[in-house]
Amino acid sequence: MISKVCDANGDFATTLAPSASQAPECGTRIADDAGDMRIEHHGRTDTGRRDNNEDGLLALSEHGLYAVADGMGGYEGGEVASRLALASLQAYFELLGQGGLGLDESEDVALERMGLAVRIADREVTRRATGRLSKMGTTLACVVVQGTRALIAHVGDSRVYRLRDGEVERLTRDHSLVAEMEAAGLTGASQRGMPFSNIITQALGQGPDARPDLRVEELMPGDRFLLCSDGVTDALDDEAIAWALTSNEDPADAVVDASYMAGSADNITALVLTVPYARD
Repeated sequence: MISKVCDANGDFATTLAPSASQAPECGTRIADDAGDMRIEHHGRTDTGRRDNNEDGLLALSEHGLYAVADGMGGYEGGEVASRLALASLQAYFELLGQGGLGLDESEDVALERMGLAVRIADREVTRRATGRLSKMGTTLACVVVQGTRALIAHVGDSRVYRLRDGEVERLTRDHSLVAEMEAAGLTGASQRGMPFSNIITQALGQGPDARPDLRVEELMPGDRFLLCSDGVTDALDDEAIAWALTSNEDPADAVVDASYMAGSADNITALVLTVPYARD
């Protein structure tokens, strides 16, 4: 079993983890600054009980960019798709450089540019989806911190949560058949084992053009944001997520370990952002 972590430069490092019969060990912890507000971040992605890891995470603190992707597609397709999407995001934000997303001038401009970043990543995955990679695709959950705001974008069923004052709130709505059925009032659609429980209705590289959901949230001291793949959410409910985010020094490790111990059968990825309280 392999545990992968992302360093402060957005590069991926690989560390060994124990056998699948044990919870994976602690990954590298990363903490840095983002934007005008100091944001601590801890990230870990783990193969879990799978043979290879199709998840990926990105922490680019100098641009306030944080993202999680969960690839799919067989062969090496899932791993390639998630890496392509994250690399495209990184290149886009590095190109913007000090200009950022323009949040100080216009929130609408910031959201427009963030949506464009996701659509460019979608087109890059689609462009490379040929031959044995023709069925590849990836979900994406992304948070950009600028000033005292967090811009959030997502496609698919990777999620963003916020822990505030001990309460967990999901900030994204899955692009999935289950979510659509629940929105239509069909109860029991999310029960595990249902034949359609893992069907997603949007993913990068899966056509037609991705339509990311976008929102802006104000940051408050003590806020904690979790970006995660479905290897977490298939195993943990909101109460378990809240416990993992509040009860441990390294919340990303805690989320991954708890997901594994709860029986997650998928790759497991958690990226946690913490807004610290003001120092005296």
